[in-house]
Amino acid sequence: MTGATVALLDSMDAVARIERARAEARQRRRLATWGYGALFIGLVLLSAWVSDFSPATLAAGLPRIGEYFSLILPDLRADRLFADSETEGSLAYWMYRLDEWAWLLFETANMAAMATLGASAVAALLAFPAARTVSPSPWLAAAVRRFLEICRTVPEIVFALIFVWAFGVGAFAGILAIAIHSAGALGKLFAEVVENADLRPVDGVVASGGTWVQAMRFGVLPQVLPNFASYALLRFEINVRAASVIGFVGAGGIGQELYKVISFNYYEEVSAILVLIILVVAAIDLASERVRLGLIGAAR
Repeated sequence: MTGATVALLDSMDAVARIERARAEARQRRRLATWGYGALFIGLVLLSAWVSDFSPATLAAGLPRIGEYFSLILPDLRADRLFADSETEGSLAYWMYRLDEWAWLLFETANMAAMATLGASAVAALLAFPAARTVSPSPWLAAAVRRFLEICRTVPEIVFALIFVWAFGVGAFAGILAIAIHSAGALGKLFAEVVENADLRPVDGVVASGGTWVQAMRFGVLPQVLPNFASYALLRFEINVRAASVIGFVGAGGIGQELYKVISFNYYEEVSAILVLIILVVAAIDLASERVRLGLIGAAR
């Protein structure tokens, strides 16, 4: 057997081994896929059983949802659409309390703005000790992160119930509830932004004799500030929706009025308030999105 033949056989043997290894790897991936797929389906079925979910219940309830929506739809008529508020079937008749609702929507937006502003300030302060790359101590970073987790784990509506009991019914309780939850959520996002910052400016400030606070102020903050503002605007959009919900427990804003009209079955008023909330939230989303994209573009 010549050397060329031996080399050819060795090469064929190596190719065969590679093919066998590839086939075994494919088989393992296939088995893992089927195994995880079966586990996922099992968990879904277990969740459905624990939560009493069933297709029959869903099918029975869907017609009732349609019935409710048919009740809240306004009885608008083309020939009276633009008549005065005394004429049934007109837009003015449907929105007969527009001035009151507009003020409550303004209060809701202000609740969200105040809560977002306060939460952003707290989150920005806590983000630096929470960031593992720049925190003065690993223990401090872990402690701050656990505190932020507690703040964002408890839903806003639970905080709102507590603060309504402590401070009474009104917007103040809602602002505190949204602010605490938002501080936890923004703190995590801000800390991750800080961890991705370039640390060379920090080294320069420290080498010049600067303190840790000065290193954060002049070495990190200019890098991360546009992203901080972008996340804060995104959170403001979320908080407008949250402020509309926590009013259900007496925390002020349009949500309190919405809960009242739902409770008393004032069907057409329910749809009027919902339409106004959707329009306001959409307008705020569009405006803040433009600002956020502008900040991201400026940062780049």
